[in-house]
Amino acid sequence: MKTPALVCSETFYAFLNKHCPVVAERFSPTPWCWGGRLQTLVCALLKSRPPVTYRNELIRTVDGGQISLDWVDNQTSVNYRESSTRPTVLILPGLTGNSQQSYVLHAIRQATSRGYRCVVFNNRGVAGEELLTPVTYCAANTSDLECVVHHVKALYPQAPVLGAGVSMGGMILLNYLARKRSESGMVAGFTISVPWDAMKSSDSMEEPLNWLLFNKHLTNGLCHAVRRHRKVLEKVVDIDHVLKARSIREFDERFTTLLFGYKSCVEYYRDASPAKKLPNTTVPILCLNAADDPFSPQNAFPLTIVQALPNVALLITTHGGHIAFLQGLFPRGESYMERLFGQFTEAVFEHSVDLNKACCINKELIS
Repeated sequence: MKTPALVCSETFYAFLNKHCPVVAERFSPTPWCWGGRLQTLVCALLKSRPPVTYRNELIRTVDGGQISLDWVDNQTSVNYRESSTRPTVLILPGLTGNSQQSYVLHAIRQATSRGYRCVVFNNRGVAGEELLTPVTYCAANTSDLECVVHHVKALYPQAPVLGAGVSMGGMILLNYLARKRSESGMVAGFTISVPWDAMKSSDSMEEPLNWLLFNKHLTNGLCHAVRRHRKVLEKVVDIDHVLKARSIREFDERFTTLLFGYKSCVEYYRDASPAKKLPNTTVPILCLNAADDPFSPQNAFPLTIVQALPNVALLITTHGGHIAFLQGLFPRGESYMERLFGQFTEAVFEHSVDLNKACCINKELIS
């Protein structure tokens, strides 16, 4: 049981300790569930699923595709009765995830209980909607996220937006924030269990036990999505060859690299990795990772890069696995990552002036 390591500037550290007290707590994982693999598996099996009612919206993209957005408008918000100024949390799920994942439902409960609006950005083809063009998604491509942010800001131009990305969703978010710099349309970012280096993450996931427990399952999920949209995708890839993939790397070699124009999987993974792009970001960002995450190995954590940045904080727990961070004897409800997300979200929206000052950010330069 250790206090999580918080890597950031002194001023950002002081802000987080004041407004996000969970960062100073000792993280004590579920006593019978210490290891990262076990935390990850148990979370997937036991985590509760808070009831959430969505309003679905399909928006079109410039290439003729469509994106499914799931909204929780929170019209009964007491703190923000005016919809036009109600802060918005934009949530990006993981590799094969969508708005029905337990971590998304818990994040929405944290945000809505504080009066905020939520919208889940479902990647193309994963939320039950039809794929209209032979284009899906990848960790390096941020065009769909840009489309979503423009749409949200057009609807509510006066409402601040916080981006929250989980696993691959966090990679997309960080790549977007780095690419758009001061024109991201967001006031802050929050990530959970981001794989900082896609190549090292792939190597870790191909260790025999990790392949058996996680890689195989995720690859099957990716192949299932391809099979479902076969008629559209067979125009651009050899579907039968793709469906024989036995790992995420093989899937990316046979599908993702071809679909997004990369010469090799190595080139794609290099472009998808967000670690070295952090210096290009211009908004406050808090990232949560566990040292025993089988998806995101500790040797890829960008400690040196983060230490030199005023606007990025990396919070590392010794235990916690991948999108788990379970606590208590029967860890079904709210856990460490949910509490951290709730506290940081509130800090961003309720103490924005102090936050920007702590991160040495000139608000006038952010749009």
